[in-house]
Amino acid sequence: MRHLRIVLGPTASGKTDYAAALARNLGSPVISCDSRQIYREMRIGTAVPSPELLAEVKHYFIQTESVTRMYTAGDYETDAIALLERLFDEGHEQLVMCGGSMFYIDAVCRGLDQFPDADPQLRGELMHTWKTEGVEPLVERLRSLDPATCEVIDLRNGQRVIRALEVCLMTGKPFSSFKTGVAKPRSFTIEKIGLDLPREELYARIDARTDRMLSEGLVEEVRSLARYRDLPALQTVGYQEIFRYLDGDIDLPEARRLIARNTRHYAKKQLTWWRRDPDVRWV
Repeated sequence: MRHLRIVLGPTASGKTDYAAALARNLGSPVISCDSRQIYREMRIGTAVPSPELLAEVKHYFIQTESVTRMYTAGDYETDAIALLERLFDEGHEQLVMCGGSMFYIDAVCRGLDQFPDADPQLRGELMHTWKTEGVEPLVERLRSLDPATCEVIDLRNGQRVIRALEVCLMTGKPFSSFKTGVAKPRSFTIEKIGLDLPREELYARIDARTDRMLSEGLVEEVRSLARYRDLPALQTVGYQEIFRYLDGDIDLPEARRLIARNTRHYAKKQLTWWRRDPDVRWV
């Protein structure tokens, strides 16, 4: 029987090592479902698996795309399902997937609805508004066009707000009208394994990982990506705070504090999302 095991959980919960151990036992590669580790220019700040681990266990979707490409959850659904089907056809009966990106995991498990392609000019105008005025004006426009979507998406996430708003403006229809909620059929069964840690331990791991990233050269990595800072891939915890440091807005200890704090907020959001899913088996 074709069976996919997805190791999920909050950031810094130990998914990488857990999934690698599971993959070794099953003779499986690891299919990453991390929306930032997929970018080749972002290594330190995304906690890419170590070279030793990558050499020991085959991984897919690790540093395969450039930050200059607008790689979406829809792209991931197409690419990941094609890979899974090929690996199953080659003889694997059980495969391991690992990551913390909620939309990527949903794309694999349920599939995404078909939305119109982005209009580069409109996207650029909305991105300019976000950069110069903040996300609030975009939220107000979206609320006037599609209040239902405002009830369910993270209104602090400028990328999500812009995507919903551009669909409304391009089609004249609410973004929410394109969501059918009907899961696509898959040729394999799916098991979701959620890693759960006591809050104090998780927060300690986040603090330790923040310090490790800084010691490994996060500041230099972010500095090398300055010309890309307005791209969606770089609107990421760990990178935005260091950009503020490089701009002279805050000092490095404050950047470190903000990275740890914002990572904790993201971990809480991840847990809230998956706690609603009765199919997750927590370990």
